[in-house]
Amino acid sequence: MGQQQKIVVVGSSNTDMVVRVKRFPVPGETVHGEEFSIHPGGKGANQAIAAVRLGGEVAFVARLGNDAFGHQTLENFKNEGLDIQAVALDEQLPSGVAQIMVDASGENTIVVASGANQGLLPQQLEAHAGLLEEAAFILTQLETPMETIVYLANTYGGKGKKLILNPAPACELPEAIYKNLYAIVPNEEETKFLTGIRVTNEATAVHAAAHFHQKGVQVVVITLGAAGAFLSTPDYTGSLASPEVIPVDSTAAGDTFIGAVAAGLSAGMDWVEAVTFANRAAALSVTKKGAQPSIPFLQQVREFN
Repeated sequence: MGQQQKIVVVGSSNTDMVVRVKRFPVPGETVHGEEFSIHPGGKGANQAIAAVRLGGEVAFVARLGNDAFGHQTLENFKNEGLDIQAVALDEQLPSGVAQIMVDASGENTIVVASGANQGLLPQQLEAHAGLLEEAAFILTQLETPMETIVYLANTYGGKGKKLILNPAPACELPEAIYKNLYAIVPNEEETKFLTGIRVTNEATAVHAAAHFHQKGVQVVVITLGAAGAFLSTPDYTGSLASPEVIPVDSTAAGDTFIGAVAAGLSAGMDWVEAVTFANRAAALSVTKKGAQPSIPFLQQVREFN
């Protein structure tokens, strides 16, 4: 890729504890797990690592507990090549954790205990204003406090910084946020939650995208799982297919997609090119187990047929 523009990811970091099962238990039922593993995760960290593995120059703003999980995670960030000057250790709150079950088809259910992620407040961003000012793209999600998202939108959105929001996990957004977003990247369920529109075909995707555009969002990308993604920009409207693969584990596929989009844009790709690139990266990710362990590297995406 060419000359990189800087990406700053503001978001969550968790330690994922994963159990593979043949099927998910119903309430009150116990099922036998087949395999247990521990991996680094969290939407913010996943997206930051996807972006850096896929060629981006990436700084991460996050908060970890000052505990074993936190120190292990910090070392992992260093090894990945992330700029971690804005990653803080919290003395009161523990590191975030996620309990994940993955069934035989590769689907997952996730329960998150946020811990120190809830301590990622605007004051921490203010302390690293210089870093954020250097960014061409700022990427964030909804696993940190809403006041932090609002601060990002008000301070940097629409002021020369291209703020990309992954509205996950879905929750109500203050109306004032939308006009400060460069792009929003929800999946089908998040789209339905935010717009009331169930995306079942291209016509409904166009309708849902219009809902976001009317609020002031320039670019809308609706991720469609194995079907790829729907893209709506001032210059392009349509679906972009994903390569067909045999899925093993869908954990972090969406995060891989979004990190890949940011990496592609930062390298000078247009939106169609970036989403096509991201579809390939996400497809590769579902062929492996785990969150961050499944995120591919740039050369692997280039060689993927």
